[in-house]
Amino acid sequence: PPPPPATLEGEDLDLPILFLDDDIIVVDKPAGIVVHPARGHATGTLVHGLLHLLREAGGDPARPGIVHRLDKGTSGTMVVTRTPEALDRLAADFSVHALDRHYLAVVWGAPPAAAGTVDAPIGRHPRDRKRFAVVEGGRRSVTHWALRGTASLPVPGSRTGGRLSLVECRLQTGRTHQVRVHLHHLGLPLVGDPVYRGRPRVPPALSLLLRDLDHPLLHAWYLGFRHPRTGAWMRFSSAPPADFQAILDRCGLELPDRPGQDLADRDMHLRPTASPGSEDPV
Repeated sequence: PPPPPATLEGEDLDLPILFLDDDIIVVDKPAGIVVHPARGHATGTLVHGLLHLLREAGGDPARPGIVHRLDKGTSGTMVVTRTPEALDRLAADFSVHALDRHYLAVVWGAPPAAAGTVDAPIGRHPRDRKRFAVVEGGRRSVTHWALRGTASLPVPGSRTGGRLSLVECRLQTGRTHQVRVHLHHLGLPLVGDPVYRGRPRVPPALSLLLRDLDHPLLHAWYLGFRHPRTGAWMRFSSAPPADFQAILDRCGLELPDRPGQDLADRDMHLRPTASPGSEDPV
């Protein structure tokens, strides 16, 4: 996307900073914040918050380089560049998937196996243009996933109860709504997702927590990439937000300590499938 207009004013959004140097800034994006200004989101975007942070840090605050994006409802780790050179280098790496990113998702149901890969093309939904779906002729999209825990809570009138699972996903590509679409394709809609929600049996033990939940339980947990100037491999992670953790606690599910080796061993080699800077919001 083009750089934000110079007339944009920075806003103090209290964005958590994970790392900052002369080339990049890594932040923990809260759920509920849109990355770019757009119709209906003229203020309060991540770009507004970055302008404030970079002005405080010194240098030119007018051009934070957005290399990749997260959906409004997705929280977690994002890297943003501070120079045109850093933007070009990271965008080139992202275009050939030379990075490592793991997401945590709480879903309704339980996967059919302990781990697997979804290699299914994603495109616009044929009947609802605001949604995406697995469609013939879509862009190749690959998500590796592994089960990290399942809970079953009582539901009146149900023998099996309401089942929820914590799933770790490693992205090989970065398409719009990729994790949400692929997990829905597996019959595992994200808890709190208003678009790809399915028809879950909601356990009474979660009803109060879910009543106030206003975003999908999807968190960009871990991000690894090469520093655009030094070439050093860098790793960053952030904890899921409080509402995400509260539901895990109620279900007795625990966060993994680190990205799973079962996902780290997956083949991540693909031909370039995106042009520099074209990573979609996930």
